[in-house]
Amino acid sequence: MRLVAEEHPDLHLSCSLNGSDCATIHTHTHARTHTYLQDRDTRAPLSHSVCGFAWSRWSKMSSSGWILAVCLVVLEVSIHAVWAEEGPGSERNCSAIPPYLPPTAVNTTLRLHHLRAAMKPLNISAYIIPATDAHLSEYIAPRDARLAWISGFTGSAGTAVVTQNKAVLWTDSRYWIQAERQMDCNWELERDVSIRSITNWLIKEIAEGDLVGFDPFLFSVDTFNSYNSNLAPADRILQSFPDNLVDKIWTDRPPLPADKPTRLPDSVIERTWPMKVEEIRAQISTDPYKPTAVLLSALDETAWLFNLRGNDVPYNPFFYSYTLLSMDEIWLFVHTERITEELKVYLNSSCYLAYCVQLIEYSHVRTYLANYLLRPGLRVWVGTEYTNQALYELITPEEKLLTSTYSPVLTTKAVKDSTEQRILKEAHVRDAVAVIQLLVWLEKKVPEGTETEITAAHFVDECRSKQKNGRGPSFETISASGPNAALAHYSPTKETARKLTVDEMYLVDSGGQYLDGTTDITRTVHWGVPTNFQKEAYTRVLMGNIDISRTIFPPGTRGVNMEMLGRRALWEIGLNYGHGTGHGVGNYFGVHEWPVGFQTNNIPFQEGMFTSIEPGYYKENDFGIRIEDIVLTVPVTTKHGNNYLTFETVSLVPYDRNLINTTLLSPEQLHWLNTYYETIRHVVGPELERQGLKVEYDWMMKHTAPFLIAGASAVSSFTLLVTALFPALLHHLL
Repeated sequence: MRLVAEEHPDLHLSCSLNGSDCATIHTHTHARTHTYLQDRDTRAPLSHSVCGFAWSRWSKMSSSGWILAVCLVVLEVSIHAVWAEEGPGSERNCSAIPPYLPPTAVNTTLRLHHLRAAMKPLNISAYIIPATDAHLSEYIAPRDARLAWISGFTGSAGTAVVTQNKAVLWTDSRYWIQAERQMDCNWELERDVSIRSITNWLIKEIAEGDLVGFDPFLFSVDTFNSYNSNLAPADRILQSFPDNLVDKIWTDRPPLPADKPTRLPDSVIERTWPMKVEEIRAQISTDPYKPTAVLLSALDETAWLFNLRGNDVPYNPFFYSYTLLSMDEIWLFVHTERITEELKVYLNSSCYLAYCVQLIEYSHVRTYLANYLLRPGLRVWVGTEYTNQALYELITPEEKLLTSTYSPVLTTKAVKDSTEQRILKEAHVRDAVAVIQLLVWLEKKVPEGTETEITAAHFVDECRSKQKNGRGPSFETISASGPNAALAHYSPTKETARKLTVDEMYLVDSGGQYLDGTTDITRTVHWGVPTNFQKEAYTRVLMGNIDISRTIFPPGTRGVNMEMLGRRALWEIGLNYGHGTGHGVGNYFGVHEWPVGFQTNNIPFQEGMFTSIEPGYYKENDFGIRIEDIVLTVPVTTKHGNNYLTFETVSLVPYDRNLINTTLLSPEQLHWLNTYYETIRHVVGPELERQGLKVEYDWMMKHTAPFLIAGASAVSSFTLLVTALFPALLHHLL
């Protein structure tokens, strides 16, 4: 066990006592403890964090006796947090005496001290730290993980606020347990994500007229307005500081990645970048509000526009960039030293015609935009969802600004052209092979008791890496067994990974990046005897997936208006899930691609859009279920009209028969399921054969055998069965 001191709210770092004296006091006072802090990656002498603390009103006294007395008080009273390699639980307990901290928690005492010291000369009473980057990305590079560094919490969604005596994290229900495992007792956890909750807390904690500091590059326009509309009436001043304070104290901040952007091969492109520029310019010229340029801030906007990809962000093939596109000029803001001569030729950067790209240094975007706005007669179009406040606040007066929720690039990119549709579907066929390989391997190995959540995650990543055009995973694999699967966004670590057994349900949510597409699929399985409740919950999740997948709707229908179909079967027995029902997916892009999906701020569905459908159910400390497929919006012919749409499922992996209670399914749902399974046989079967995967082929044929539909005649059911089994019989005969 190791001891760590929590920073006392009324103490500040003084360090008037040398390290050896402090160690001596420590040894005499607590003989069973070590003299070092444990901070996952580094160890600091205890004198730097405990004996160096003194009450601020005594810190200027010259008497070493006062300081020695203070150290004794701190050692006797404030040393309290027990860190353990192995302890009574995986979550912290800050109310215990002494408080318990699991080995996954991070010591943040010195980091918070240095941040508070940086806040003081700027008169900042509270500092807001979001979990994003300057492009408001979902997945961020290690060098942008400021929230994780300052708090220890590594979840993808959260906001921290630090004052001179408190540090608080807000996050949603997906991450509450994770936060309790990763944060030390310097931090409080607020189980909420609303800006209203944060601003109400700030109004109570700081005085009228005090400054609330933030980095404007990390706030969207809408986020800033939400904060300001709550704080301003209470006379708390929201003040932007473009020089990030966490960056100033983060001495070992990871550097910019060395990888250079690359262009997509012509084989996966239908629209060249000049064609895309022309398409966006057409929207600029026809907009009734007469914009003259569009500012692109999201990383996928620039990558899509120029058919470029990079490696600056984990799992997403993006590179740091902004674009300013007018009717006769194009400015691309990048780290220019990373642009190769080949790309310069590709972008024609040496000329200044309407279809040539001027390369501007990435860090100059704010200065250059300010100078550009000095020109007369301008109106810049921005999408408020992904434009940061640092750039937005430059666009004044109001006559020079045009806003929409999403930029024309994001809404245009959401509808895939015929080539994008074809190659993304092809990528899902190869991806299905990798997932089937995983399920076959697990079915064989789990009864042997040798595999864990981690080895399963590594295996599926390896399978994908061997597929044509494989470019790595599209996100960190969620490989979760038993109670870990009840955490919707859990990913295994060496401290938390469970051994896979036939007695527990297992959930694997994984995806791949391919040169021709991005995939995301979730399957939940049980290799033993599931309980009746587990089977019913699983079947009702499947019913929700099917009900959305088979629905028919007119173009322009919003996803939020059909989202309840994914929950209806669960609601009928009083169950639900706490996450979204689906999200867009890209072509070798982000696995969560906005603005497509089933939430209130998603755009209406049109033909050519891809989205996930992923209902679930999670029983705390017991098991979790999610069934996720990617679907393509396609036209469908109805009895009385052709102008309707439905979804074509392009994820092609069978569901777990062991968990399906067919008596709960309607004839229509069973018919959809049988049709889907026939598609898997027809599409994935030949690919399994082509790759010589006979065991996987036989497994696929067995697990896609048709279900008998209640009420069907014995003859028709027998005919259906023979029809389905004939390809397998023929395969073995040949």
